[in-house]
Amino acid sequence: MKTKLQRLPRLPDRVSPQFDSTIVPAAPARGRQESELERLKNRLLGGPLVQYDGTALGNALRQAANEAAAIAWMTPFPLLILPGLFEEKAASARDQLRRQSEVRQKTLKISLLETGAGR
Repeated sequence: MKTKLQRLPRLPDRVSPQFDSTIVPAAPARGRQESELERLKNRLLGGPLVQYDGTALGNALRQAANEAAAIAWMTPFPLLILPGLFEEKAASARDQLRRQSEVRQKTLKISLLETGAGR
């Protein structure tokens, strides 16, 4: 059985005025809010980064601040959410670094005992 193809009507060469293609930003104040969020993030990072800049903890805190800002940005009130979220992320980063340090120390101790260097 053959299927008969049906021709679709041709689209007009011009776009109808009802389909205006200009893009209007959804929230014009979002740009100002974005820069305020960035300033707040830097202010929250200011104290710890002076003390730990260039260390593993400094890098982890910077990443925690970036993650917190990204998550806060998705909420209706990012400037209110960011400080608490950064505090949680920073505490988590500190705990993670402490656990990594403990694992490294235990691994080093075990490897020294296995090679006989620890006797």
